[in-house]
Amino acid sequence: MKFVPLPLFTESRAAAEKPKGWPFLRLGFRPFYICGALAAALLVPLWVAIFLGVLPWQTAVPGLLWHAHEMLYGFAMAIVVGFLMTAGKTWTGLATPRGPLLGALALLWLAARLAGMGGATWLYALLDVLLLPVIAVIFATLLLRSKNYRNLPLAMILLLLATANGVFHLAVNGWLDVAPMRPLHAALALITLIECVIAGRVIPAFTMAANPGLKLVASPWVERLALGLTAVGLLLWVFLPDGWLAAIVLVAAAVAQLWRFLGWRSKLALCKPVVWILHFAYAWIPLALLMLALAQVGLLSVSVGVHALGLGATGGLIIGMITRTARGHTGRSLVISWVEVLTYVLVMVAAFSRLLAMLLPPVYYAAFLVLAAITWSLAFLIYLWKYTPWLLQTRLDGKDG
Repeated sequence: MKFVPLPLFTESRAAAEKPKGWPFLRLGFRPFYICGALAAALLVPLWVAIFLGVLPWQTAVPGLLWHAHEMLYGFAMAIVVGFLMTAGKTWTGLATPRGPLLGALALLWLAARLAGMGGATWLYALLDVLLLPVIAVIFATLLLRSKNYRNLPLAMILLLLATANGVFHLAVNGWLDVAPMRPLHAALALITLIECVIAGRVIPAFTMAANPGLKLVASPWVERLALGLTAVGLLLWVFLPDGWLAAIVLVAAAVAQLWRFLGWRSKLALCKPVVWILHFAYAWIPLALLMLALAQVGLLSVSVGVHALGLGATGGLIIGMITRTARGHTGRSLVISWVEVLTYVLVMVAAFSRLLAMLLPPVYYAAFLVLAAITWSLAFLIYLWKYTPWLLQTRLDGKDG
């Protein structure tokens, strides 16, 4: 898959329009970043309380499946939707959903989350499967109208994510003979591929921007090898679990991803926290691929690799991107404060704590699980505290968006 390395912050012709409508509903990142951060902050401690028996709560589907699904389709997909409905405007020069339509999309996301917390299983399924196909069609239409064909694979990935979501709900309702966790693993694999492609464009660019005169030239064959092996390895992990073939390919993918990562000169990013968080987060990907390989041959729990991808890579990349892009698209400086640095550190602490909960003796499990939940939730609560007022207000430069 190839994507055009388009800028994230260049103002399009559409962005030059005069402001109109409620600021909160002018661009997709505004409501969906808030939605995603709320999901991260609230659903994780809720799940831990349910899991530890502190809170008697019956979710619409079995608790573990609900937790895994909501972290992917509640938290991560809210950020993906917000990002694409914002970047799509810059990439194409065309208007993305705003006003009542954007508000309806956000309310549909919210309705599905509420249904999952205790509604009927069929209602949860009905509400939850509607959003992604709509977003995929909207996004594909923008790309086709602007003849931006090389980014159409993103729309295809959205449709694949929607398909995996549909399979999950069919399976959990007993209408399809598939282990419900498998489509969730497929969704995590697809999200990881999106991260690999987008990060491969923005991390080197941001690193060079932070170090004037630095030139990072990616090797085309290293890029193709890393992305290709990762795609094949994750595909085998999803469809051929517990096998040596997947383990071998995943190890090769981890090595290729590490090779790719080392070419980004991470030590030069240490002076810029908004850049180093992306480096730290991406470093989890080769580590997680290696963990999944070990899980394939019974040397490690698959949950270790899953959480390395989910908290370390996805969580880290998301907190880095929603701070940087929210600043840029509200007309603010990209120079961050100690508040953002604190959120970065807390997300990384949460990721390490969650892995330690599974790797250390069982007597420590609950303590590290609670620590992971607290630090993770606190990171996104701090984000909401600082960024929600900005997301509700018009841009500082007075432009639309």
